[in-house]
Amino acid sequence: MFSVYKYIQYANEIASQAQWRQSSRPWAGEAAAQVERMSQQYTTSNNITYVTQPKDQLLRAAMVALVRNSELDGMRATVRQVDDRFNRRFGYPYIFLNDEDFSEEFMKGMREITDAPIYFGKLPADHWGLSEYVNETKVHEMLAYNKGRYIYGGSYSYRLMCRYQSGFIHKHPLLANLDYYWRIEPGVTYFCDMPYDPFKYMKDNNLVYGFTITPMEKALTVETLWETTRKWMLENPQHLPEESFIKWAVNDKSEYTLCHFWSNFEIVDLSFYRSKAYESYFQHLDRAGGFFYERWGDAPVHSIAAAMLLRKEQLHWFEDVGYHHPGYTHCPNDSSMASRCVCSRSDSYMYRSVCNHRLSSLGNINKQQALELAGLPDKK
Repeated sequence: MFSVYKYIQYANEIASQAQWRQSSRPWAGEAAAQVERMSQQYTTSNNITYVTQPKDQLLRAAMVALVRNSELDGMRATVRQVDDRFNRRFGYPYIFLNDEDFSEEFMKGMREITDAPIYFGKLPADHWGLSEYVNETKVHEMLAYNKGRYIYGGSYSYRLMCRYQSGFIHKHPLLANLDYYWRIEPGVTYFCDMPYDPFKYMKDNNLVYGFTITPMEKALTVETLWETTRKWMLENPQHLPEESFIKWAVNDKSEYTLCHFWSNFEIVDLSFYRSKAYESYFQHLDRAGGFFYERWGDAPVHSIAAAMLLRKEQLHWFEDVGYHHPGYTHCPNDSSMASRCVCSRSDSYMYRSVCNHRLSSLGNINKQQALELAGLPDKK
C-alpha cells in the first residue's frame, strides 16, 4: 500500500508535467468551457498539494451511478460531496443510469447541484430483466424461500440490480468511450478531501481495481458461488493469468473466505470488465442462475473475479478516502491523511477488518497453484 508521502509526491509530480495527453472524450466540448473557468493554480493546505488540472489532462473517465428517480435527494448529496472533495477542481462528468425514464424533476435537480457535465441514460431492455437461463417459476419459489433468511432475500428488483452491476453496466452506450469509472451511490458520505486525480493515479501506477472497504459477505447469499467459480476455473484455464491473488478470496481448504470489496465504491479500469476472461466468467455465472436462485451480489462477483484474474499489485486500497455507506465506515487513522478528513478514527471498520488483514498478509500464487486450489475436493 502507498504511504501518504507517496500521494503527496505523486501530486507534485503530475503538477510539474508540461504535456498532457489529448483525449477524444465525447463530452470534451461541454467540459472544456467548465474546466477553463477553473483556477489552474496549485494551493497548499495542511502541507498537502492540491492539484487542479487543465482540460487536456482529464482521462476518459466519469462518476457513474445506477439510481432511481426517488433517490434524488440522496444523489444530490453524494454529488455535492464528490464535487467538494474532488471534482470541483477537475470537471469529470457524471453519468446517471436508470431502468426507467428519468423524470424532469430528477434531471433538473442534478443539473442544479453541479457545474460538471451530466449525462442521463436509460438501460437497454436486454440488459435489465430476468436471465434467459433461469426458470421463472423457480425464481419466485426461491424468492419466497429466501425472504426471511437475509436482507433483500425476497427482493426481485435487488437481484436485477446485482446482475446488471455484475455484467452489464460497463456495456452501456454512455460508458463506451470511458477507460475508467468511479461508482457512486446516493446516501453515502465522503469524509476526506482528495487532492489528486484518482483516475490518473490508477493509470500511472498500472492499477486495475480500487476499493475502500472490505467486509465479509453473508454466507447464505452465496451458497454455491465459489463452487460455480471453481468449475469455471477448471474448464477455462486459458483465461487464468500466470499469477493471481486468488488466495485472498479462497483459503487453503478451497473454501470461499466471504471477503469482498464493497463495490458501492469502486474505481475500475474498464478494460478489466470488458476482457474476454471476465465476460466468460460472468456468462458462466449467469447460466448457473445464482443471481436469482440465491442472491449473488455484484460485490462478491467483482471481488472473486479481481482476485482470480489480477495480481495483488493491480489492486489498490484507497486508504485516504474516508467513506461511509450504511453498514460500514472507513476513516483514515494516519495523521497526515486524517488532517484532510472530518470523521472519527475510532469509527473505522477497515483497521479491524479480517479481510483487510488477509489483504496485507497474503501474496500472489501461480496459475498451477490456483488450478490445484480450484480442484480440491469440495469439503461441504
